[in-house]
Amino acid sequence: MTSFWGPVTSTTEWCEQNYVHSSYIAEFYNTISNIPSIVLALIGLVIALSQQFEKRFSILHISNMILAIGSMLFHATLQRLQQQGDETPMVWEMLLYIYILYSPHWHYKTTMPTFLFLYGVLFAIFHSQIRSNFGFKAHYITLCLLCIPRMYKYYIHTHDKNAKHLAKLYLITLFLGLSCWGFDRVFCRKISIWEFNPQGHALWHVFMAFNSYFANEFLMFCRAQQRGWDPRVVYFMGGFPYVKIEKPKAQ
Repeated sequence: MTSFWGPVTSTTEWCEQNYVHSSYIAEFYNTISNIPSIVLALIGLVIALSQQFEKRFSILHISNMILAIGSMLFHATLQRLQQQGDETPMVWEMLLYIYILYSPHWHYKTTMPTFLFLYGVLFAIFHSQIRSNFGFKAHYITLCLLCIPRMYKYYIHTHDKNAKHLAKLYLITLFLGLSCWGFDRVFCRKISIWEFNPQGHALWHVFMAFNSYFANEFLMFCRAQQRGWDPRVVYFMGGFPYVKIEKPKAQ
């Protein structure tokens, strides 16, 4: 099909043929696979608002939605401007995770959010002017690695069995997502001649949608414990986990 958006200008393409199903969507499966991220983030936002969690978690769920929408626009158009709208929110989201993970133990309450905000603004300006796929990936991975020690600390200090199960689901979906992402990148040339494309990058989107949801719920549980809100993990219809709290009447 002819391209509605014109020639591809992004610096990255994935292992899916362009404009197969619609002249308006470059990578069809990589685009629609972001829908679960939006749905799960919306569910998380409703849970956070209905139970009056701190605003940081509402912002986190909204950030997940913005990231998914940016990813949809990028994969639908494969334009450099939309690539910027996908990659910059990825970094902003990780900065928000760093704040949520480290702020409870930070003695200077305004220093950390101010620094992270300025860092995010400067990154957006720098990234819009200088594009490096390797540099961006190395930077993003570094931010992810900064979260691991504190996540592990929260895990070992959590004794609730169901909360630990949330953390394990987070790790399982992360491993499955990374496996699909790596398979799609490494074996793309072979996949291109197959009659059936397993759509590894689209599966990465789906697994990471659940990964973000489980991570957010686990962090909400840990934060509720810190605030003395008596959190517990309950299951909607016996299978879908979410965090429920009971605040003291004084709060």
